[in-house]
Formats: sequence, C-alpha cells, structure tokens
Amino acid sequence: MTDSALLKTTAVRIPSGRVFLNADLAIPAEAKVVVAFAHGSGSGRHSPRNRYVAQTLNGYKFATLLADLLTEEEEIIDMRTRHLRFDIPMLADRLIDIAAWLQREPQTKHLKIGWFGASTGAGAALIAAARSPENIMAVVSRGGRPDLAGDDLSKVIAPVLLIVGENDPQVIDLNEWALSRLNAQSKLEIVPGATHLFEEPGTLESAALLAATWFQDHAGS
Repeated sequence: MTDSALLKTTAVRIPSGRVFLNADLAIPAEAKVVVAFAHGSGSGRHSPRNRYVAQTLNGYKFATLLADLLTEEEEIIDMRTRHLRFDIPMLADRLIDIAAWLQREPQTKHLKIGWFGASTGAGAALIAAARSPENIMAVVSRGGRPDLAGDDLSKVIAPVLLIVGENDPQVIDLNEWALSRLNAQSKLEIVPGATHLFEEPGTLESAALLAATWFQDHAGS
C-alpha cells in the first residue's frame, strides 16, 4: 500500500465549455487507473468524505482527481437557488469534459478512468459513462442517486457498484430500481448501520474499502 499522507497533490484547472473547473490531482507511483470524483448536492473537492475515500484509493495505488463541478461564481448562485446541483445534464457534460482532459494530459493519458459518484453526482457520472464510455473501466456510487441517469442506465457498459447505507431506505429503493436497469456486471452493497452520509463509526471506511476492491477487481478489464 502507498502512504497517501506523503503523496503530492497538484492543483489543476480543467476547461469545460466557457469555464474552468478547479481540481486536485494525486498520482501514486505505479498507478494504472485514475478515479475521478463526481460530487453532488452542493459538495465540491473539499468534501471531507470524498477526500477520505480518495486517500484510501491513493493507498491502493489509484490516482485520484477531485474536481469542483461548479465554478466559484456558480457555487454562490447555487447556495441561493439550489438548482445547479440538480442540473444533471450539465454536470454530466462537465464530467465528460473532465474525462477528455484526463485522456489528453501527459501525466494521465495512459491511465484508465473510474468514476466515483456521490449523491446527485452519481447520476451525472453514470450519464457520462454511458455517453462517453472510452477508457471508463468502472463506476462506484456512494449514497448516490443513480436513478437520475434515467434512460442512460441501460447504456452504461462499465461495471457499476452501488453502495448504500442500511438506514437509508428511500435511497435503497432508488438504487434497487437503478440496478434493475444496469448491466449484469453491476452490484448493490448495503453497508450495515450506515445512514445517508455514512457518518457512523466505520461506515465510511467500509464504503471506501468496497470502492477500492471494486476498482481493483475491474482494473484489468
């Protein structure tokens, strides 16, 4: 395992349409996969939960990209209106641009791409995986809304892991609905004792290890 605490993180800016998205990129030695995070519901690259998952993945020699899907100006607007975080098609377009950037950049173009989506970001990540499947090797959703991908669910080629807390019944139902429309390589894991944000002791660790194992199992595919 790599010591993620010693890993250098580089701040990058990724073009998407008329804007630039701020992101943090970490690449362990021997990395063969970069996991790009799709934040949701007003969250960004500073999300402590996603940063914890990213550090866990770094420890398993996965590169990680934590990007803000909204600009600073858009975040200010969204704090008031709360509508941009639910603009799933726009978020998906930005994720597609992020994947294209990863495939152009010298330090990442040789890496396969995994998506890790949380909340509404999971729906956007699945749309991005369906519409731009090149080099996408797997998708993981944590406490996500994969149902928001709608008709694109059946078009996702990559294997998908849906992780939901045991005490999040409405989201379990939505994930079961989405699972029924995903490919046969997909799976639903329910973390015992966890609620929607995985704030209970040990539950976020369990989700991070499930994600690491999923990406490991499919890195060679």
